Amino acid sequence: MNRNFIACKAQVFNRIVTPDSFLNELIDWANQAPDEVFEKNDKKDIYSSVAPELGPWNTLLHRKAVMLEVLRVLGGFESSWDWNEGRDITNINSNTACTEEAGIFQCSGNSMNFDPSLKKLLKNVSGQTDCDTFIKVSKSNHKFAIEYCARLLRFTINHHGPVKRKEINSWLKPDAVKEFQGFLSN
Repeated sequence: MNRNFIACKAQVFNRIVTPDSFLNELIDWANQAPDEVFEKNDKKDIYSSVAPELGPWNTLLHRKAVMLEVLRVLGGFESSWDWNEGRDITNINSNTACTEEAGIFQCSGNSMNFDPSLKKLLKNVSGQTDCDTFIKVSKSNHKFAIEYCARLLRFTINHHGPVKRKEINSWLKPDAVKEFQGFLSN
């Protein structure tokens, strides 16, 4: 599908422009993703963290679009939208397969400890649950990487430094959320 992105191409920090291919993959994933990834819960999660910039939440479609905007900005911060991004060499704690960041969103295998459903997602995709597999799958399976990060952000805002420190918040754009909503409803 040919989508014309305008607001979704908004600047993120000092990064390159968000690639259309990444934006298309986000939308395609969200169109088939389970509603449970976006539904209200009782945790202090990503929706709580970005409510001042992008809330209040009107519909499930709106919540999906907000998640896509968060992932757009987070992907820029963490890797400049590089699916194959490797270990953060500035992180002294990134020294084992389970603490090594992997892929576009820089999740690490130890994040599977936040909820059993995260490990189950990796198992369903790869048949394995070890950290070396997590690294490989996070880089090679884009749908997994997107869904894993979206689910992780529903359990904690502390795994990603730019989320925890609210560094992404000033780069989140309500107009991009509206644009995502339009693409999701078509």
